[in-house]
Amino acid sequence: MVEVVTMTEQYEVIVIGGGAAGLSAALVLGRARRHTLVVDAGEPRNAPAAHIQGFLSRDGMPPAEFLAVGREEIARYGVEVVRGRAVDVTRNDDGGSFTVTLADGRAVRARRLVVATGLKDELPAVPGVAERFGRDVLHCPYCHGWEVRDQPFGVLATTPMSVHQALMVSQWSKDVTLFLHEVAEGDLSDDDLRRLVAAGVSVVPGVVADLVVEDDHLTGVRLADGSTHARSVLFTAPRPLPRTGLLEKLGADLDETPFGAYPVIDPTGRTTVPGVWAVGNAMGFSEQVVNAASSGYRAGATINGDLLMTDLDAATPR
Repeated sequence: MVEVVTMTEQYEVIVIGGGAAGLSAALVLGRARRHTLVVDAGEPRNAPAAHIQGFLSRDGMPPAEFLAVGREEIARYGVEVVRGRAVDVTRNDDGGSFTVTLADGRAVRARRLVVATGLKDELPAVPGVAERFGRDVLHCPYCHGWEVRDQPFGVLATTPMSVHQALMVSQWSKDVTLFLHEVAEGDLSDDDLRRLVAAGVSVVPGVVADLVVEDDHLTGVRLADGSTHARSVLFTAPRPLPRTGLLEKLGADLDETPFGAYPVIDPTGRTTVPGVWAVGNAMGFSEQVVNAASSGYRAGATINGDLLMTDLDAATPR
């Protein structure tokens, strides 16, 4: 028998995911006096990073501290947090509520759901990349560029779109080398080549074999031919793997994009499943923490209004 862990018969809203998006939604809902639960698996995407950057008033804050502060803030408004992984979600027979089942068999119920499960980064299978990711192997110049400015950059190409990444990071360093790796020289367009020259980006063909690390610092990129190129920072673009499993269980429509399949949503994050919203990287590939927080706020406010109007309409039948 499934254990039902609730302080009352059911919550008004369950937020699945305790990152910036989920906590922001929970904060708004708590302040709106909505009985809200956050289910948090404790696996934030930005855990490898030392700091959050570009978030006004939170610039330079460690990710773990950011989340801890967020949990403290939502607790002031009666929002509850349970540590666990949501593995199943179903719409109940009443048609107006959902049951969320956790990996340990516990179940919780609510009238509305916020899916804030984010995404997983699939990194290039080059030895050293995963181990250095978030330190001197980076993906976002807006998140990390200032801290590594003017150092020798490398860009590990995985698709022709990596040219764009090489051009972007040249704003933070004038010493940039694009390692083509899995991209053939013939895949670069004339415009690509022209812009790379204009930006002063060097292009090196050949497969990258591994990274050279000395005293726990990246010092170079080694190619399959044995040659080594001195670099202090390596940018690459992980393949985003959206965590849409729960949305798919509910029958949400998904839209295929170059960055994966994401739910079809309206501007507030409302999915095609009545009563279900998606926020943060679960709704689309945006990456920045501030964007995730904004989407959570917007969804939380919309859900409060949706619940209010639903209850008023039920109390005053036409």
